[in-house]
Amino acid sequence: MSFALALAAVSFLLAVIWGRPLINELKRRRIGKQIHIEEPGCHQVKTGTPTMGGILFLVPVFIITVVLNLANLLSGSLWGKAILRLFNFAEGSPLIGKSILAPLLVLVAFGYLGARDDLAGVRGRKGDGQGMLARIKGSLTTLLALATALGIYFFLDIHSVAIPGVAQKINLGLIYIPIATFIIVAESNAVNLTDGLDGLAGSTSAVAFAAYGIIAYQQGQYPLMSFCFTMVGALFAFLWYNSHPAELFMGDMGALALGATLAVVALMTGQWLLLPIVGLVFLAEALSDVLQVGYFKWTKRRTGQGKRIFKMAPLHYHFELLGWSETHVMQRFFLIGILAGMVGVALALL
Repeated sequence: MSFALALAAVSFLLAVIWGRPLINELKRRRIGKQIHIEEPGCHQVKTGTPTMGGILFLVPVFIITVVLNLANLLSGSLWGKAILRLFNFAEGSPLIGKSILAPLLVLVAFGYLGARDDLAGVRGRKGDGQGMLARIKGSLTTLLALATALGIYFFLDIHSVAIPGVAQKINLGLIYIPIATFIIVAESNAVNLTDGLDGLAGSTSAVAFAAYGIIAYQQGQYPLMSFCFTMVGALFAFLWYNSHPAELFMGDMGALALGATLAVVALMTGQWLLLPIVGLVFLAEALSDVLQVGYFKWTKRRTGQGKRIFKMAPLHYHFELLGWSETHVMQRFFLIGILAGMVGVALALL
């Protein structure tokens, strides 16, 4: 645990240091956020704020994870021994391992997909901020999720679920694959929907990764624990620049990657039934959007005029239109996220 917390500090420092040059480069390339016309009017002042900020935390996490794993794999070489000695590691240390490449590859793959979507919103389709076509984005997300589920099942040999209070995990067999695919797709979209207010997605994601880092520690999955806290440190650095008023937005590059990676971490612990609790804010945001769209279509078919449950969806916009300030919405959702994370960890320890 001490090493995992140290990794969080290192990833924070790496990300903070290169955050300012990154923002300047994004501004130079005019990679700025396009605000959708249906968003609250007060958000229009954010137009042009640099987006694709997910790269700020993706790069340090990638570098740290790859360097430590390469050092472990090549521990017989001079530089490999030097790196292991630097961190006071013995060869084959349980704090680093090959299994951690699964969430790392997912982080990179979904980050790349999100980057393509961000660029499409800025430069493609007349720069309308809509990104790539929904059916294309949805298909690619599902394909990546399916490939990930197959990798977890066949290469990591993970196909079970843990139930709070039950000592033995339950083997699900092949049905695990579609379930895991759904979880990855759902969580990536849920975090993406949450990314609408300064600091909201980053802070709640940091809490969720910290919660699963503690769960991984209790299970003895030290490489996974280290990865989770590396993510937490990098996300804290992102929040340094994303706090209100934000200088940088994470965009789909960050949101899709965070959601999919969080889902994979939950699947690797076996405690994925707790994901709706640990990620309660993400669940609420996604459900509000689904209910809003579904109810509008249903009432339009019945009466010819669509009605809404919320003033606007996802849920954070509803509270903004009720008169809450953006900062109040973010802070209160963040507090709920912390409490939900604590409950999730408590249930995992039963």
